[in-house]
Formats: sequence, C-alpha cells, structure tokens
Amino acid sequence: MVGAAPASAAPGDASAYGAKLDLSLLGSDAVSAGPFAAADANGPTTSTFAGVDLPEVLRTGVLATSASRDEKTGAVQSRASAADVRLDLLRSFTGGVSAEVVEAECSATQKGLVGTSKLVGLNLGRLGTVDADPAPNTTVDVELLGVDIARLVLNEQVRNADGSLTVNALHLTLIGGALGSVGAGDLVVSSATCGPAGLPIPMASGAGLWLGLGLLALVGVPVAAVAIRRRREIAAV
Repeated sequence: MVGAAPASAAPGDASAYGAKLDLSLLGSDAVSAGPFAAADANGPTTSTFAGVDLPEVLRTGVLATSASRDEKTGAVQSRASAADVRLDLLRSFTGGVSAEVVEAECSATQKGLVGTSKLVGLNLGRLGTVDADPAPNTTVDVELLGVDIARLVLNEQVRNADGSLTVNALHLTLIGGALGSVGAGDLVVSSATCGPAGLPIPMASGAGLWLGLGLLALVGVPVAAVAIRRRREIAAV
C-alpha cells in the first residue's frame, strides 16, 4: 500500500489544498498531480483553482482554500473546499462517488485543535449512505470477492507526530497487491492542516513592546506634569 505523505506544521502555522493525487494504476500511466489551490498562513493565504479534470479518475468544480494566523493570540485556521466532485476511479465497483461540496476545516487555539468536514449531497453509489457531517475517520471499504481493494475515509483526522492536525474531507487509498487490485496510491479532496497555536505576542517585544510603551506614556505624562508643578511650587516658596 502506498500511504499519503504525512503532513506537518510548526506551532502557529496552517495550510490547505483542494486536491492531490499520487496513483499507480494497472495498465495505465502513473497519475501524480497537485496539490491544487494550495494556501499557507505564511502566504499565499488564499487560493483558487478552476477545477480538476482527469477523465475516469477525478473531476471537480472550483477549488478554494484559505489559511490564516492571528498574530496577537497565536491562533491559526485553515479551510479547503471543492465543488461538484466526481470520483470515477472505481466507478465499476461503486457506481460512482459524487458530492456537491466537499469541505475540510481545522483551527488551533491555546485550548487545543479542532477539525471538521462537511460533504453536502454526498452519493456513494453502491457503497451505501453516510451523513453530510460524518464522524471522524468514517471508513468505507471497497471489496471484490470479499477482498478489500480500496478504502475510502471521510472526515479523516490525523494527529501528526509534531502535534499538528490534518483533516482530509475525502481520502481514497488503493490497496496494491490485493486480488483484483486496480493499482495503488492515494487521492485526497479538501485537506486542511493546523499546527498547534503559536504563543501570543509577548509584551516585551514586537507589537507588544509598542503597546506597553504606549500605556507607559499615558501614565507617565500626567505624573511628570505633577512633578514639574510641585518643583515650581517649592521654588516659589
């Protein structure tokens, strides 16, 4: 099995992309594309892509992503969405998988990390039904003669080794080597990653320093005025 490369994000970082695939298909050329519409809290913070068009594999409408960081609190947030998704790679086994909107979102504050996915108008064909707001790591197996040849994970939530959280709204894995396998590799639609929240800006440096100096000035000016007036009173005596 070819696993998706683990995502990562340093504290205070966030990123997202609309679609990415790395597949080795039997009887066909390898398909590697993306990430499409990549965004990062360090820039570009937003991105759009007109749509993916890979016949017999994946078609989408507009992909849109965003990633941001609050410099004052250290909180980060990222979001990815894909419209009019059609996953035709396993159509002969599933009858086709489609959705009107596939969306992943994550956020990190000083309280922790949270991730969600939404799949509006999701149609799994012969694979059954799943809610538009699936529970984390909802897994649907694609079988041939009782053997798994692929695995579809909805609202996949991965806690990475560096403490970051990756949310993949839709992640298809082809299980290479299985009986009747059509290939190996991964396909992800709508992925958002958030590192742990960064530290809030300290008062001793940067913007915090100027804020502190400003407050000090507000207090210091009246005190100085009083001191000068008292000196004048003493001199007059």
